[in-house]
This record gives sequence, C-alpha cells and structure tokens, in this order.
Amino acid sequence: MNATLFRGRPLASSQRGVVLFIALIVLVAMTLAGLALFRQAGTGVIIAGNLAFKENATSVADMGIEAARVWLVPPSANPLNSDLSPGYCSSWQPGFNPVTYDWTGGFNCSTNSGSVLVTSDDGTGNEVRYVIHRLCNQPNLAINATSQQCVTHYSSGQGESKGGALYGVGTTHNTIQPYYRITVRVAGPRNTVSYVQSILY
Repeated sequence: MNATLFRGRPLASSQRGVVLFIALIVLVAMTLAGLALFRQAGTGVIIAGNLAFKENATSVADMGIEAARVWLVPPSANPLNSDLSPGYCSSWQPGFNPVTYDWTGGFNCSTNSGSVLVTSDDGTGNEVRYVIHRLCNQPNLAINATSQQCVTHYSSGQGESKGGALYGVGTTHNTIQPYYRITVRVAGPRNTVSYVQSILY
C-alpha cells in the first residue's frame, strides 16, 4: 500500500509542471498578441493624424490664393509686364517646380527663388506662401510684343450677359487678358507640406 502511494506522487507533481509550462506559453502568446494589436492601433492613429494635418494644410492654401488674387486685382493701371518683388514673375518660368523652388530665398524669377509670406502661423501652425507667374514665355515684355507668346483669355465685351448687354451697361472694346498661375505652399506641423495651384485671368 505504501509502495502504491509512493508511485502516485511523482506522477501528480510532474503533471503540475506541464500545466504551468503550458500556462506560461499561453500567457506569452497573449502578451504578444496584445502588443501587436496595440501597435496596429497606434499606427492607425498616427496615419489618421497625418492625414488630418495634410487636409488642413491643403484647405489653408485657399488663404494664399485669395491673398494673391487680391494683389492681382487692384493694379489695373499697371499692365504687370515686368517682374515685381517679392512674388510676381512676368513669365511662366519653364524650370519652375514647386517642390524644388526656393520659397524662403531672396526673390529672383530667373533663379526660381522667393515668395510672398502670407502668414507665418495661421493659428494651427501653418506657414502660407505664394508666388505668381504670368503665363507668357518671355519675361518683362507686353503680351502683344512681337516675340511674346502668352496663354490669354479673349473678352469680347464687358457687361455682356449671354450675348446681350446688361441694362444700363454698354459693351466695351475687345480685350485680351493673360492668365496667371498662383502657386501656394503651406508648411505645417509634423513636416506637413502641401502645394496648391490655381489659374486666374
């Protein structure tokens, strides 16, 4: 009887060791699964945050387009045939690339540098800059110069509506207006950079 009890005890203790070993393996597997889920959730939050910053920077670019439009409208007496500091180029600059352009350098159309600072902080950490290019191939020349080529808009008359003159407003002489390309760069938090272009005439 004592021999039978002695033989049963080592078997019970060895079974307890196997259960403990299996429990540790399951615990390690659950810990690794939890860490993987945590990292996936953290990556998703980071990606969503970066997308939010990018969309905010793109929407803030409207501020730069509006500032450039306001600058373009008043000088009706000025034909804008010459480069004007700090952000107006009288030609389209074939080598212009918003990504490689020197936005913060001294203004020089021929070396592709310089811009107008609209705001250094819009309240959400975005810096807004713009540069305007007249869509002509030759700088510092009128749009009707002999060697000049421009992308233009032909206006048959001011004050017309669907082919008929508005009441009290007569038609004016024919005009040719050049197109202008406005390029805006928005630099924001987390190294967010957004470029937006708009064409006006």
